[in-house]
Amino acid sequence: MQSTLPIAPGAHILVRDAVWRVLQVNRTSNGKDAWHVVGISEIVNDQEAIFLEEYEPSVEVLDPAETQLEVDTSPGHRDSLLYIESLLRDVPPTGPELHIGHQAAMDLLDFQLDPARKALCQSRPRILIADAVGLGKTLEAGILMSELIRRGRGKRILVATVKSMLTQFQKEMWCRFSIPLVRLDSLGLQRIRQHIPTNHNPFYYYDKTIISIDTLKQNNAFRAHVESAWWDIIVIDEAHNVAKRGGGRSQRARIAEVLAERSDALLLLSATPHDGKARSFASLMNMLDPTAIANPDSYTRKEIDGLFLRRFKKDVQDQVGKAFPERRIAKARSNASASEEAAFNVLVDMEFSRLDQRRHAGMLFKTTLEKSIFSSPAACLQTVESRIKRLLSRKDADDFANDIAELRALAEAVVNIDAPSFGKYQKLLQVISDKKRGFGWSPRKKDDRLVIFSERIETLKFLRDHLGVDLKLKPAQVALLHGGLSDTDQQAIVED
Repeated sequence: MQSTLPIAPGAHILVRDAVWRVLQVNRTSNGKDAWHVVGISEIVNDQEAIFLEEYEPSVEVLDPAETQLEVDTSPGHRDSLLYIESLLRDVPPTGPELHIGHQAAMDLLDFQLDPARKALCQSRPRILIADAVGLGKTLEAGILMSELIRRGRGKRILVATVKSMLTQFQKEMWCRFSIPLVRLDSLGLQRIRQHIPTNHNPFYYYDKTIISIDTLKQNNAFRAHVESAWWDIIVIDEAHNVAKRGGGRSQRARIAEVLAERSDALLLLSATPHDGKARSFASLMNMLDPTAIANPDSYTRKEIDGLFLRRFKKDVQDQVGKAFPERRIAKARSNASASEEAAFNVLVDMEFSRLDQRRHAGMLFKTTLEKSIFSSPAACLQTVESRIKRLLSRKDADDFANDIAELRALAEAVVNIDAPSFGKYQKLLQVISDKKRGFGWSPRKKDDRLVIFSERIETLKFLRDHLGVDLKLKPAQVALLHGGLSDTDQQAIVED
């Protein structure tokens, strides 16, 4: 019986007691149709055939409107549902729609989904997430990583970050997104190398790892292993540290350029990606897409708009409401002591006979001395002694005799600045302990911690040695954290 419904591509037809799906309909020379079909019924499943209308007088087109749904009462009904669901879950989604990232264990804000949506629109998800501090760059990276894993594009993951962030990043990925990252710190790499042959690549031992970028740059063997490995996703945290500076390439920049070529998806994270120099920022953009910028010294936002996303707190204020506490900044002024005034006067009056001949070098070193003396006497003394040592090691050290004498005079003046005559330090003690004009901090409160930042390590050591005495603290109550410590030592301090 010939059906009254038209036969068109996509229609299901019943021919010779089997169901077929029409792929294509062609007109033959005698004016009849030829149907190119693929089998659906079990006996002809996935088999292709061509039926000619003139030889198939009884073709029935199956009308979807006449489909009858019946309850499956067979014992295998539940197993069938589970099987179908498993098949559906195995089908990788396509398109920029989010399927799993928004289900993370976090108080999700809509703006945090934007980086994932933007990256998923690209054939190769490569993006710089440059949101301001506190907007959740780590969470935004986790959302995108989850989506790529769901799409079957995140089996192998490498996260490169600074030493102090290894454990925090690792915990965020596991606790919020169930992404297990194995930490390859110096001890972790050593343990792996004990379990694998010498010529094997340790980065193939685990699929998902997190490592300090400083660990990578300090070992040439690791760098060679990186160059021969491949990942689906690479994340570089604090990416401003890997940008080119001053026309040269640091070790971090070199290893980052290698990493950029060893993955399909690349995520750069930084709250301060631009240092004001076009070429430096262009080096980050070139890691994402080497063809995006023709001239690294002159380019427009339009050329790189698809490669980065940057928002500030004011841009998302309507979404976060009062989630961000108001930042309070209070300036504390201190008066210089007589010893400090004397040392600074010596610094101002210093004249270098040789260093000043190289005008820019002399001015730069004087600026370095000024910054160090404003940091602490200990920092200034370390700078002076280091420069004297360098000058004395030169073959023409005699030519720098006057400069060395000037530096020694400054050192003698700085030595006279002890803790009681160090005005800024005394002001710090007042701010910490004074209940009326300061924090009113007490060491008896175990949950009340203070974090003091300084650019100079010698200043940090000075504070550690003197705060413990002046505030009557136990040795375990004062911790010193700086980039010169090993990754394991840094992490132990952070976790304490």
